Amino acid sequence: MRQMTKFICDVRFLLVVAAIAFIYLQLRLVATQSEYAERLATAVEAENQCTSQMRSLIDQISMQQGRIIAIEEVLEFNSDEQGGFMENGCGRSFIDHGCSTGTVLAIQEQKKRQDLECAQLRTLVRELERKGLQRLIDKVQEPVAAVVIMACNRADYLERTIKSVLKYQSTVASKYPLFVSQDGADPSVRSKALSYDQLTYMQHLDNEPVKTERPGELIAYYKIARHYKWALDKLFYMNNFSRVIILEDDMEIAPDFFDYFEATAALLDSDKSIMAVSSWNDNGQKQFVHDPYTLYRSDFFPGLGWMLSKSIWDELSPKWPKAYP
Repeated sequence: MRQMTKFICDVRFLLVVAAIAFIYLQLRLVATQSEYAERLATAVEAENQCTSQMRSLIDQISMQQGRIIAIEEVLEFNSDEQGGFMENGCGRSFIDHGCSTGTVLAIQEQKKRQDLECAQLRTLVRELERKGLQRLIDKVQEPVAAVVIMACNRADYLERTIKSVLKYQSTVASKYPLFVSQDGADPSVRSKALSYDQLTYMQHLDNEPVKTERPGELIAYYKIARHYKWALDKLFYMNNFSRVIILEDDMEIAPDFFDYFEATAALLDSDKSIMAVSSWNDNGQKQFVHDPYTLYRSDFFPGLGWMLSKSIWDELSPKWPKAYP
């Protein structure tokens, strides 16, 4: 009897837990739907504004074309009138019907100006259509993650990494905006990063003296820790990205790098027990890999090409270590 009672209590407890989980999921679903509804409303508003601007410009073009047609009719009329002539014995004399040569030239000049204005308006409409469509796409499509390459003083290594990333990032640039974060003021690294229009350059200048806490510690480890915290704070809190992929300046990525992170982004968001997603595997060589589609859970942090979410960084940022351990 006691066992039966205990069994019923266990079942009730499980039902309560299941009910709570169900309610929580429903609340999350409603929140997500509301968020996407707001984004869609913003996108629709932007589209309406763009459409209104284009209609206004089209109306202006129509008015200009109407004026041009009217001017052409006047010119044609005057040409017909001035084309009249009369025989005068040994020659022909011109008949002026009140429209001087100066007036005709003025009308022709005005027509040229109207043509030029119409051409400029057409160019402006095409440019607004292009920019308006791009803004609409950018508003609807949220980036999967920012990609930041952490650099310091190795310009040649940085160049190899940038080229490797751009090789596969160019087709998905809107999903994965690229950044280079330099620690320090090495001029060759800065020049190399700024030579690429496809990325955004950030520079971390930290002149605060480093005080090590234990004998034998390297000052470089403190500087690395400060640089990482500064860069991630900037990307998550100032640029407001929901996820960030961290690369070091001596890495080359695989062809499926961005597909991999896009597929695992949902896992990182839904499973709060996952701290980060990494693309690195020490044993990820052809002779050791039996299934290229297998994902491994690990309690060892592999780093070297890893994605972090904003919610995890909210926890880590306040207690970020002073030095790389």
